[in-house]
Amino acid sequence: MDTIDELATALARLPGIGPRQGKRFVYYLLAAPSTERTKLAELLLSLGKDVRQCPDCLRFYNGSTALVCNYCADARRDDTQLLLVEKDQDLAAVERAGTYKGRYFVLGGVLTLTGKGAIREKELVKAVEKRLKSNLSEVVLALSATSEGEHTADRVRELLAPYRDHLRISVLGRGLATGSELEYSDAETLRAALTNRKET
Repeated sequence: MDTIDELATALARLPGIGPRQGKRFVYYLLAAPSTERTKLAELLLSLGKDVRQCPDCLRFYNGSTALVCNYCADARRDDTQLLLVEKDQDLAAVERAGTYKGRYFVLGGVLTLTGKGAIREKELVKAVEKRLKSNLSEVVLALSATSEGEHTADRVRELLAPYRDHLRISVLGRGLATGSELEYSDAETLRAALTNRKET
């Protein structure tokens, strides 16, 4: 395989990118100034050096020296609430809405009805047990309003069933339309969903 095809194939493995788009990106890069290609290569290399995964919430963050991300390090955040999201982009969307001031946990995916997909089950249970010692009283399921989001929420409820005496489990109010993904929701919709969340 030549370099053009190999890079196009690698790019096509990215979410939402197909083989034709992958090849289009390669030809764009070939036509771009060499400084642009160099900068892109440097940024890709720096992902492994400068970006870490927070051991508490499991989101990725810039920080070669900080032990946890800025949200987990912030002592002003509310320890009584833990909001579960599917991916880092969802956490960023919630932060943009500016309503939620508690703690986070990134599940790392969703479960499908066909049994595909995975979430960080052991890490979630460990995080909840740890946070129960710090006055955790509510887990908010901030998952997409899709069949996969609902299926994932059902599994999370199963995992957290042993802690129901100490925990309220709530879901976002339906400012979110059915079938919508959290990542693409506007700030006002997310504010309404958070404000109108209900126990589940």
